Amino acid sequence: MKQRIARHAMRALALVFCVVAAASAWAQVTQWPTRPVRIIVPFPPGGGTMEGVVRLLTLDMPKTLGRQVIIENRPGAGTIIGVDLAAKSTDGHTFVGVANSYTVNQTLVRNLPYDTLKDLQPVVLLARTANVLAAHPSVAPGTLKDLIAYAKRNPGKLTYGSFGNGTTAHFAGEMLKTMAGIEMIHVPYKGQGPALLDLLAGNIDIMFGNLPDFLPYIRAGKLKAYGTTFLQRVPQARDFPTIAEQGYRGFETDSWYGILAPAAMSKETVSRMNAEFNSRLSDPALRKTLIERGLEPIGGTQDQFGEHIRREIAKYAQIVKVAKIKID
Repeated sequence: MKQRIARHAMRALALVFCVVAAASAWAQVTQWPTRPVRIIVPFPPGGGTMEGVVRLLTLDMPKTLGRQVIIENRPGAGTIIGVDLAAKSTDGHTFVGVANSYTVNQTLVRNLPYDTLKDLQPVVLLARTANVLAAHPSVAPGTLKDLIAYAKRNPGKLTYGSFGNGTTAHFAGEMLKTMAGIEMIHVPYKGQGPALLDLLAGNIDIMFGNLPDFLPYIRAGKLKAYGTTFLQRVPQARDFPTIAEQGYRGFETDSWYGILAPAAMSKETVSRMNAEFNSRLSDPALRKTLIERGLEPIGGTQDQFGEHIRREIAKYAQIVKVAKIKID
């Protein structure tokens, strides 16, 4: 009898422990966040579209989270520094914005300080935009055909800038070199902002850039456009022909932006942030603002973003191999 009572007591105690543990876990989830939420942007301040997208989508987030959302710029090493900082974060409140370079670095960079697919987990894919090939007005050729002809007559004379090694601007330049059979000099920068300033100043000749950031300068006559990089013309710039329709069939690049979390972050927390971003991406006013800026709002599940990352890794691995791209 005593043994039976003891067993029942132990079971009851275990049940109480499980209930308390579950309640504690639920309390942690429902109380999250308990401190400001940090989103690392691995580009310089004012460095381009990603920062603008993240700031726009998180502007009203403190109202629903109940905590401040801090955007922290941590540029360097082709976004590796900022991504690594997030991957190693253990505070349960740190996320990181990523772009195409995150999937490029998997192939292009040896000895990454983090494992692309194991040390971070997808939260949500935010948006994407076309790139545009633009030049300083002092560059003589007036059309893409003229530009290519000039480059063939003057191998190695043209310089093209990029946001850094492994960025979409870098890959687009290398794709054009390969498809057109020309030689150009790559000049990598630490972000789109510094590169754009040098393009406007005439210190570099041409550059593939994010359409939303370049369009105002093109409209103002401070830059001239040779074409956009979607297969179809972009609604915000229908007067610009695509690179593909000008004789380079299949030429397509984009810039996409998403949010990742450390692999150790709880599934409940990641799901909460996925829901927060999706709520904003479904807001008609915010969608309209993004579209007017030349961006395509996306959103979706964590798994969908994970599949996108794996496809991008495979795509860029093939481009690196065919174009024999190396870090400058």
